[in-house]
Amino acid sequence: MNYDHYFNTALDTLHQERRYRVFVTLEKDAARFPHATRQTDAGTRDVVIWCSNDYLGMSLHPDTIGAMVETAQRMGVGAGGTRNISGTSGPIVALERALANLHRKEASLVFTSGYVSNETGIATIAKLLPDCLLLSDEWNHNSMIQGVRRSGAEKAVFRHNDLGHLEDLLKAAGRERAKMIVFESVYSMDGDVSPIHAICDLAERYHALTYIDEVHAVGLYGATGAGYAEEVGAQDRLDIVEATLAKGFGCIGGYIAAKSAIVDAVRSNAHGFIFTTALPPAVAAAALASVEHLSKSGSERQAHRKQVARTKEVLKRAGLPVRDNPTHIVPVMVGDPERTKAASDLLLDEHGIYVQPINYPTVPRGTERLRITPTPFHTDALIDDLAAALVAVWGKLDLPLHAARAAA
Repeated sequence: MNYDHYFNTALDTLHQERRYRVFVTLEKDAARFPHATRQTDAGTRDVVIWCSNDYLGMSLHPDTIGAMVETAQRMGVGAGGTRNISGTSGPIVALERALANLHRKEASLVFTSGYVSNETGIATIAKLLPDCLLLSDEWNHNSMIQGVRRSGAEKAVFRHNDLGHLEDLLKAAGRERAKMIVFESVYSMDGDVSPIHAICDLAERYHALTYIDEVHAVGLYGATGAGYAEEVGAQDRLDIVEATLAKGFGCIGGYIAAKSAIVDAVRSNAHGFIFTTALPPAVAAAALASVEHLSKSGSERQAHRKQVARTKEVLKRAGLPVRDNPTHIVPVMVGDPERTKAASDLLLDEHGIYVQPINYPTVPRGTERLRITPTPFHTDALIDDLAAALVAVWGKLDLPLHAARAAA
């Protein structure tokens, strides 16, 4: 059998559909973020990153770096084993305590990534409930979809943020059947938000658990950075909160927070937790420092919102097709995979601006876009440069600008 044929065919399909992923090698400059050095065979070049999920730049904060360096020097760089085999360190226990307090839950459990915490958390919880029905928003992240699949439980996918459809599914399942509604707070591609209170109302009416993904909200929203549920005053209404340490908090790892019995049941049954090496103590210490800082400091969130608002205003004023939303995500719509990739390449090669193209299957076909994520460190001058570069690229690719720009 010619095994290579099958792999080459799979790659050829990705190339033909313009879905083949090209990685750009970057070295962030801690002193000049969002500037970075791009490394290529031809040499190096200074670029500005406009698509980082390090939303607040906390990976570069002195508290975060200091905690990591001090702990690594004191405890080494590796955990040394799973949580059951020497991997439960003081920093990770302290981090779990802080995360539980942040979300006003009894306990939390840290995983190696947000993907793992979703996939493992959803699957394990559903397996522990008899005849569980999982009700999943159709725009949920791949990690949530995989968690639903791995659970083996029956699933019902409701139309995105469609409360009527969700209620119909809940009503059909009956009040006595075990049910869990699985949804996100901030959806990372369009930047829209879920109606948390309304979903909680339905969950209470039909006796369902709620499982919310706050991955793109923790650190960024709420008075203490606990996420969008805190922003809208819904923290105490949610049963299970899942989030990441890799975005707003600038580190790596994921977690769930819930009642002690739920967390302990996951801890004791989740293969994705039990059989993998724990987060290194230095990483846990860095994440803890970030969580503690952002729970007390609102300056990063204020600066972030100011630059996000300015970015949206300047790009819209330039006639660029920015999709409206109430969050920090700035989707600039293209609607074609080849031109989305071409726009990204032109921005990088001709303007020193790095924005990754977002194509199918991350978004539906026909909604391809550039996903821009301003940080507090993107200055007004950098925002103006971005707008000018995008307008130039739009012209080169014959992409339409809004009438307001054309008439200007």
